[in-house]
Amino acid sequence: MSIKFAKLSAAALSAAALFTVYSAEATNGYFVEGVGPKAQAMAGVGVALPQDALAAANNPAGTALVGNRLDVGFTVFSPDRSARIRGNLAGADGDYDGNEKSSFVIPELGYTRMLSSQLSWGVAVYGNGGMNTGYQSNPFAAFGSSGEAGVDLSQLFITPSLAYRPTPDHAFGIATTFAVQRFEATGLQAFDNPFVSASAGNVTDRGYDTAHGWGVKLGWIGRLREDLSLGATWSSRIETGEFDRYEGLFADGGGFDIPENYAVGLSWSATPRLTVAADWQRILYSDTGSVGNSLSLLFQGKPLGADGGPGFGWQDVEVTKLGAAFRATDDLTLRAGISHAEQPIPAGEAFINILAPGVIEDHVSMGADWRTALGEFTVSYAHAFEETVQGDNSIPTAFGGGEAELTMSQDILRFGWSRNF
Repeated sequence: MSIKFAKLSAAALSAAALFTVYSAEATNGYFVEGVGPKAQAMAGVGVALPQDALAAANNPAGTALVGNRLDVGFTVFSPDRSARIRGNLAGADGDYDGNEKSSFVIPELGYTRMLSSQLSWGVAVYGNGGMNTGYQSNPFAAFGSSGEAGVDLSQLFITPSLAYRPTPDHAFGIATTFAVQRFEATGLQAFDNPFVSASAGNVTDRGYDTAHGWGVKLGWIGRLREDLSLGATWSSRIETGEFDRYEGLFADGGGFDIPENYAVGLSWSATPRLTVAADWQRILYSDTGSVGNSLSLLFQGKPLGADGGPGFGWQDVEVTKLGAAFRATDDLTLRAGISHAEQPIPAGEAFINILAPGVIEDHVSMGADWRTALGEFTVSYAHAFEETVQGDNSIPTAFGGGEAELTMSQDILRFGWSRNF
């Protein structure tokens, strides 16, 4: 087992290296809709329906229920983001395309192993979210900015898990999550002065900076009857270090903690071939100052980067997911799902969120698995329907007033390979 673990460690490090290159916007705010192609094909459901070695990313109790297996995969992610400014007295009116980079590749890896009939362990390596915009025509040029404007945030999660199955009907799991974030901002000179920032010179064009921290995940999955299972999971807030190079941009001296979230789910075997599952999730964006604090604090004496200073104004969101899997033959399973998320960005915060237009609400997804002698191959596709947030008193008078409008849609193609052993 030590040789296998060494191979796994090397694979995990390789995946980690890849994550330092690629970043993307996620789908429910800046959290991914689901981890793994099987979950993604069912709109991200996985709290009560573990399906692969990445199960701990959705619920660590799932590590006890998937057996000995290895899963590897990658996602091709293509967001379309844009912004519009109207009625601005400073001359910023225009339509702005944020797609300087239009597609991203994101790898993932999972490994689980049973230590006994009751105890299992595993590790999952995946991206939980991020945000990326690149405006070659700078929306903030009229206020004194220059060059391409945008941000690039990527997140890598490494989640080792341990799960205990005291009876055949119940499993409990615990995991620790090591999170690494990388961030860069460009073209924000309009905000890089002592009147706006508590740390002028540390707002924009400072290259990439990294921050990391630890969190905890807990989970349970219980079979209430032969055809019905319930699950629940909680992930703590991950307090990462500060982005020191951007201590003048993010609240609390460059803080950008990863929000707490929790979820419940159910899985119902409607027939021997058809499984229906649903999840409900809540993400507490408002508890992280740099994400949840309003930009309006800037005009109440709180500059960017200050303790309790302005942020992106995001509010907490609830996400509902519904998916189905149909085993068409012994070797082929078909999957589909739909999901809906509440809008994280209030209309009054549209101006600053030109940098992070995570406005997506509705998704539809589908996919299939093929079981072969070489392992199981999975493909999934998800489409996030175009969503627009129209500003309401969104541009402060000090910046010339008017309204900002944010629009985004997304396409997500995912591939995976797995083997039981």
